Amino acid sequence: METDPIIKVRNLHHKYREGDGFKEVLHGINLDFERGSIVIIMGPSGSGKSTLLKLIGAQLTLQSGNIEVAGHKLEGASPKMLRKIRRDIGFIFQSHHLLGSINVCQNVQLPLAFDERVTAESSRERALEVLRTVGIADQAWKKPAHLSGGQKQRVAIARALVRNPAIVLADEPTASLDEKSGREVVQLIKKMSKSLGVSVVLVTHDNRILDIADRIIHLVDGRLKEE
Repeated sequence: METDPIIKVRNLHHKYREGDGFKEVLHGINLDFERGSIVIIMGPSGSGKSTLLKLIGAQLTLQSGNIEVAGHKLEGASPKMLRKIRRDIGFIFQSHHLLGSINVCQNVQLPLAFDERVTAESSRERALEVLRTVGIADQAWKKPAHLSGGQKQRVAIARALVRNPAIVLADEPTASLDEKSGREVVQLIKKMSKSLGVSVVLVTHDNRILDIADRIIHLVDGRLKEE
C-alpha cells in the first residue's frame, strides 16, 4: 500500500571482524521510514550510522534481520534484484565522488549508462534538466576541478536524482563544506524532498542542519535512543 513505510528495518544485527573475534555494531534495530520524509540519523563515531545506511542501500550483505526497501525484501534477494534496488536509490556521499576526467553533465549522466531505454541524447537532456533543478546548469560543461565544494555537492545531488529515485541516502553530505555551503546543500535536499516527494535518510554529525528533519534518530553503540 502507498501508505506503508517506504523502508522497514526489522531486528537488524550486524558485526565486523575485529582481531581474532567480532564486534557487533548494530543490535536488533527496528525502524520504519515514512514516504516523503527527511530522517536524520545522528550518533558518535562508531555508533553504526554509516553501517545502517549501507545496509539500507544494499551496499552491505545482510547478516541477521531484514530490510524492506520500496516493497522489496533484501533478505534472500538475488544479485540481479539487489542491483535493481541500488539503481533505484540515489546516493550522496561526504566525498562527492565526481570523475575529474569528464564534465559535470557527463558525471550526472553516469547512473543512466546501463539503462537500455535511454539514448545518449535523452540522457544528456535529463542530466541538464536535473542540473537546472539544483541550480547549477550553467556549470554543465566544466570539469569538476573548476567547481567549489558546494557546487560539487550540488552536482552530486543532481546525479542522485537523475533516475527519479523514491529514496535518497546521504552520508555526511555537509562534512567537507563550510557553514554557508553546507546550509545551501541541506536546503536543496529539503526542497528536493518536499517538491519531488523523495524520502531522504541522512547521516550527519552536523547539529546545524537538524532543523530540516521531519524526524531525528539517535544511534549510540549500535542501539536506538530516544528521538
